[in-house]
Amino acid sequence: QLQLVESGGGLVRPGGSLRLSCAASGFPLKNYVIGWFRQVPGEVREAIACISGGNDRSDYADSVKGRFTISRDNAKNRVYLQMNSLTLEDTAVYYCAAGIRIDACTVVSGTIWGQGTQVTVSS
Repeated sequence: QLQLVESGGGLVRPGGSLRLSCAASGFPLKNYVIGWFRQVPGEVREAIACISGGNDRSDYADSVKGRFTISRDNAKNRVYLQMNSLTLEDTAVYYCAAGIRIDACTVVSGTIWGQGTQVTVSS
């Protein structure tokens, strides 16, 4: 069974940091472009970062550029999202996805999704 599991979400104060982790089971992440997305209830899902299988290319949404960093450890079959300088607007459910296109982190047919992890930024 192909599965992605996110972890690392939680409650953090504005200006704080979190690191999200996405662990894969049932398939090797190294063969896939991996992305992080987020969604606030009632709003459109936003692609925020993605990274190529070879770890040689990454892309970020303007809203997180300079604050968030995506990385991967193919040996551990994991992808990470380091989030710094968090703001109230970063509050959302964060999802990782495998099998997207690196160009604008585009979701395609057959993309594999995790169940999401809640990130809440609040003072």
